Amino acid sequence: MPLSVSLSIEGDTTVIELTGELDAKTAPDFHRTIEKAAGHGTQTVEIRMAGVGYMASAGLRSLVFAQQKVANDVTIKVVGAIEPVSRTIRTAGLDRSIVLADE
Repeated sequence: MPLSVSLSIEGDTTVIELTGELDAKTAPDFHRTIEKAAGHGTQTVEIRMAGVGYMASAGLRSLVFAQQKVANDVTIKVVGAIEPVSRTIRTAGLDRSIVLADE
């Protein structure tokens, strides 16, 4: 399933909404959006992943890429990830540096 990526600004939050599968084939689309998000200077980058049904290791690398692209004082928040995706994030230990939220 292709990945759909959208970006919007809501107050001091940059929102990236993903729908589809996040893998090596689709991660470059996400990376381009992260680079755009990093340039907005907001305090939070919220990545809405409720529509992501599958995330491969390339998705984890994309989240690490996001951390590297934004300023140190910017919070990265992953919202609404389904259990297999949030479990993958926790297993990799990224939940120590990325906020995981249900909604």
